[in-house]
Amino acid sequence: MTGDHYFTAEPTTAARPREVEFSAGGRDYTLASASGVFSANRLDPGTAVLLRKADLPAHDTTGPLLDIGCGFGPITCVLATSAPAATVWAVDVNERARELTAANAARVGAADRVRVVAPDDLPADVTFAQIWSNPPIHIGKGELHGLLHRWLPRLTPDGVAWLVVARHLGGDSLHRWLVEQGWQVERHASQKGYRVLRVTR
Repeated sequence: MTGDHYFTAEPTTAARPREVEFSAGGRDYTLASASGVFSANRLDPGTAVLLRKADLPAHDTTGPLLDIGCGFGPITCVLATSAPAATVWAVDVNERARELTAANAARVGAADRVRVVAPDDLPADVTFAQIWSNPPIHIGKGELHGLLHRWLPRLTPDGVAWLVVARHLGGDSLHRWLVEQGWQVERHASQKGYRVLRVTR
């Protein structure tokens, strides 16, 4: 066992490249992945539920859009292809994940519209029409709350955030916490033990 996690900034494990295939929004994707990133071997089940049940951006959406914890980039790539006029910002602490997301944006023909950055490198003045995330629950409740405190206020006044959280990992308690913080939260869908939350101001 190594000390690497998907939220390790610079994974030291060998990359071991692979490809992940999935379908979303009526399109098939084959994306590059590698060990040392979140759900390296398949589309994470929570991400699959999010992409299936949340309202993908309309074709004429201009964004900007944000993917928090992009991993190897499945959400980023679906957003970029669903909204070909939008700029998508992809944020991850994991350097390998960022490299893969950039490569996958090129695979789907969206390299010119995807900005892949470390959290501290995203300009402070950018606000987002949509925020998407399968948030990293395993970083711990305090860190998770800090992450959401950091990014949700970057929503535009009429923006929407889509989050997916497993019920057994605290999906309902996170819903309550967001409401306590003053957000409008709707449980938009439930499937396979996951909650899809729609969050607005």
